[in-house]
Amino acid sequence: MIDGTPSLFVASLSNQRPAGIEPFVEQFVREFTYYGSGKAALRDGLAGLVEPGENVLVPAYLPDGVAEPFAELGLETRYYRIEPSLAADLADLEQRLDDETAAVVSVNYFGFPQPGLAELEAFVAEYDCYHVDDNAHGSFSVDDGTLLGTRGHLGITSLWKVLPIPDGALLYLTDETVADRYDPSSSAGVRNGIGTVDCRFVASSIVDDLFGANGAVRRSIDALVAGRGDTPAVGGPRERYERGKRPMAKLSWYVLEDVDPDGVRAERRRNYRAWQEILQARDDLEVVFDSLPTGICPQVVPVRADHPEGFLAELEACAVDGVHTWPRLSSSVLDDSDYDTARRLSREIVTLPVHQQIDPTAIVDAGNRLVR
Repeated sequence: MIDGTPSLFVASLSNQRPAGIEPFVEQFVREFTYYGSGKAALRDGLAGLVEPGENVLVPAYLPDGVAEPFAELGLETRYYRIEPSLAADLADLEQRLDDETAAVVSVNYFGFPQPGLAELEAFVAEYDCYHVDDNAHGSFSVDDGTLLGTRGHLGITSLWKVLPIPDGALLYLTDETVADRYDPSSSAGVRNGIGTVDCRFVASSIVDDLFGANGAVRRSIDALVAGRGDTPAVGGPRERYERGKRPMAKLSWYVLEDVDPDGVRAERRRNYRAWQEILQARDDLEVVFDSLPTGICPQVVPVRADHPEGFLAELEACAVDGVHTWPRLSSSVLDDSDYDTARRLSREIVTLPVHQQIDPTAIVDAGNRLVR
């Protein structure tokens, strides 16, 4: 079985002695703060920079919950069109920008730098807006010596999307003025002890090897799991956003102390190439990013499928888990034909797992059954 869930990497962490997350990040940016979720980090990063009634421009090709932190700050979310390449449609962006535009958001999709980012940066500088570098997918991606997420005045990354942790995000404050005006909320930082989020994750993950050498942590978790049986809540974008407004889980911190970013990146790149080699034989599939530049840590392999439902059924038959189309778009985008490219991509793009603990031979085995 090829499973894209984060728990697959847990078993190997206790056997490593990596550098940890902070030494890695400190190579590229001085000011950063931990959060439980990227949306909460984004809210805090913008809070001191914007005024209610202003607007923020974001690409239409984004999940439905991305507007929640903007709404909390009293901002209007304006979606701009994207090109089929995932680059911003700068002509459309310019039409939507006005004197009340506070910030423009760019997105590094699937761990790769957004195409045309230099042009977008120049555009934002010309109009004197804040640039938010959304790097939720690519925590360990480095492009030409720059950590993705650090190209704007502020940026975010979601650590849990590439690591076996229950939550975790970083807010990057790359501009001195932005850093000076930053006032962290109660969502910032790391929780003091093991809590319910940690317990839920432990209950559904492979953890014996991870904590085998740390008996105190293991005993603390076991005691809490035995005493608490609450389950994660469900709900719409607003409910999910509110649940994420908390400091990062202590369990996430323990894993981050030991993580080897370079090792994670190397293994995900290995698996990306394995899929890439297999899929080139399929004329009904197109890998969105043909090349894998040095330093990029892919979150997934995004594939454009002529018949996505059929392809998903094939993957299920081959025991490839965790695959889906991406993303679940905002209703504002789904209901507006002006965003046809984003709507089409959300139906066509299927994401394949490259998680660091997947054995490349399992990808090859599945691929042999997929190739026609």
